[in-house]
Amino acid sequence: MTERLIRGRVLSFVAEPQGIDDTASYRYFEDGAVLVRDGRIVETGDHADVRRRAGADVEICDHRPNLVLPGLIDTHLHFPQTQAIASYGAQLLEWLNTYIFVEEQKFAEAAHAGAVADRFMDELLSNGTTTAVAYCSVHPESVDAYFTAAEARGMRMIGGKVMMDRNAPDALRDTPQQGYDETAALIGKWHGRGRARYAISPRFAITSTPEQMEMSQALVAENPTCYVQTHLSENHEEIAFATSLYPDAKDYTDIYARYGLLNERMLLGHCIHLSDREIGVLAETRSVAVFCPTSNLFLGSGLFDRDRFDKAGARWSVATDVGAGTSFSMLETMDEAYKVLHLNGQKLTPFNSFYRMTLGNARALGLEKEIGTLDAGTEADIVVLDSRAKSAMEYRMRTAKSLAEELFILQTMGDDRCVAQVYVAGRPMKGTAGAVKQRVLETA
Repeated sequence: MTERLIRGRVLSFVAEPQGIDDTASYRYFEDGAVLVRDGRIVETGDHADVRRRAGADVEICDHRPNLVLPGLIDTHLHFPQTQAIASYGAQLLEWLNTYIFVEEQKFAEAAHAGAVADRFMDELLSNGTTTAVAYCSVHPESVDAYFTAAEARGMRMIGGKVMMDRNAPDALRDTPQQGYDETAALIGKWHGRGRARYAISPRFAITSTPEQMEMSQALVAENPTCYVQTHLSENHEEIAFATSLYPDAKDYTDIYARYGLLNERMLLGHCIHLSDREIGVLAETRSVAVFCPTSNLFLGSGLFDRDRFDKAGARWSVATDVGAGTSFSMLETMDEAYKVLHLNGQKLTPFNSFYRMTLGNARALGLEKEIGTLDAGTEADIVVLDSRAKSAMEYRMRTAKSLAEELFILQTMGDDRCVAQVYVAGRPMKGTAGAVKQRVLETA
């Protein structure tokens, strides 16, 4: 039995904050602790109370005065684009053809896919992200590399092979049947294996024929516990192209609706330029719109209008969208989210930002009973944040007078340097030599 007591200023959400003064939406312990046993949380609360529950041989991890929170969650990014981040000067479709499709062809090589997958997981962890939903390339080798790297670290990850049978280079196209067969085999191999979960991934309507969309529909019907992910209404040129390929559809959203792909496990990247009808369909089907602020700004795609989704009762989450997104950091992502919403005349409180990175994104994935909180019984994915990690932050923190101020400083000025430690299923992963090797040996 492995037991750790993680001590610090503990913060965890229980509901979506309804304002900056909504103290009922979170639990905060100035001198708190999280007791972890065999990868799960046993108890969270005041240190003195939690310490009494711990065994005599418990390992004490004292992170005072840093903040202890649930591990951060990223709901949309592309692992094959890890080395294509910061590619200059193009909007969506040109960017895909100029940079991304060239980069993704390298993932036919298992060794390359494995090396990038290892670096990708380490980048996530160094930024405090313990769960993410990612697209792999069209190659099954990339999916194997992705889940193998996650398994070695014990991470709860979601992902899948993109399905593309048109409007892409020959080396990146499958066929409807090939896409179905390879996806079905990968689901059988990885979905539900340890902490891995599969996402059926037709890239977007532009790169899938009606025949491939039908195959995607069959996969979703046959595998109701799998996630589904695609892209929707990111860019005006994309919308015009997609709807021209499906002239019978009412609009872009209707393309996916016609193939039965919209459900509570569907994650739709971007959703910037939707009509009221389309947002209503997302609300009705409980599909999740994914707000990708750094990506939307980088590609000049547009500004996400959160209030329209909230008014319609539609679900949404937040994500980095690496590599159009410009950082693996969810802190930097929420900094840009604040600015995007500010431009729309909408407020994003620091409590709402940290809710979204944790419990909010867990709820979007239907995983709030497993991750996203520090509740007893949940998986012990935990991040420790140092709001004084940078000299400018330390100087600013001298005038901070509240938790809300501190969170906003972390969100606005923070990055990977603020991640003092990250625990995956209770194991420290940052700055711990041999952590991954140890995990491999323990699960061998």
